[in-house]
Amino acid sequence: MPFSAFVAASLALNLSPGPDMTYVAARSLAQGRRSGIISALGISVGCLFHLAAATAGIAVLLRAVPQAYTAVRVVGAGYLVYLGVAMMRQASRHEMTVSVAPAGDWAVFTQGMVTNVLNPKVALFFLAFLPQFVDAARGPAAVQTLALGLYFNVQGTLVNVGVACLAGGARTAFRASSARRWLQRASGVVLIGLGARLALSRSN
Repeated sequence: MPFSAFVAASLALNLSPGPDMTYVAARSLAQGRRSGIISALGISVGCLFHLAAATAGIAVLLRAVPQAYTAVRVVGAGYLVYLGVAMMRQASRHEMTVSVAPAGDWAVFTQGMVTNVLNPKVALFFLAFLPQFVDAARGPAAVQTLALGLYFNVQGTLVNVGVACLAGGARTAFRASSARRWLQRASGVVLIGLGARLALSRSN
C-alpha cells in the first residue's frame, strides 16, 4: 500500500478514542494540562517498547501463546485499576491545598509509560497493522517497520498532547475544591473502567 494510505489510516486510528487517549484526558482533568502532556510523553516511550518488540518479531509470542497474552493483560488491567483506586482515595482525603498533586511529574510519566507497556493489544496492533504497509522492494522489512512505527508514534503523541491541552483547559473552569475532588473521582472511575475492559477482553 502507498505511504499516503498509511498516513490516512494512522491518523484515523490515532484520532479514535482509546485507552491511551482516555488516560491522558483523565490525567489532564485531575491534575492539569502539564500532567496530561507528561502522560502523553510517557505513553510515547511505552510505544517504543512495543515497536521494538514488533520489529524484532517478539510480539508474535503474545499472539501465538494465549498464556503469555493473558499474563500481560491481567497485569496491565491490575495496574490500571490500581491507579484508579489510588486517584479516588486521594480525592477522599479532602485536601484543600491546590499545590498538592496526586502524583509528581516523574510518577505521572512512569505511569503513562507502564500503562502502555502493559497493554498487550498495543503489541498486537503493531504486529497486525504495520506489516500491511511494508514493501519488500523498498528494503529490509525490519527497517520499514521501525520507520512506520516511529511515524505512527509521533503522530499519536501529537494527538494526545492536543487532548491534554483541551482537557487541561477545561479543568480551569472548576475552581472549587469540591469540583476538583469530583474530577479526581471521575478520573479514577475512568481508569478502573479501562482496567476492567482490558481484563475482560479476549485474545483474538
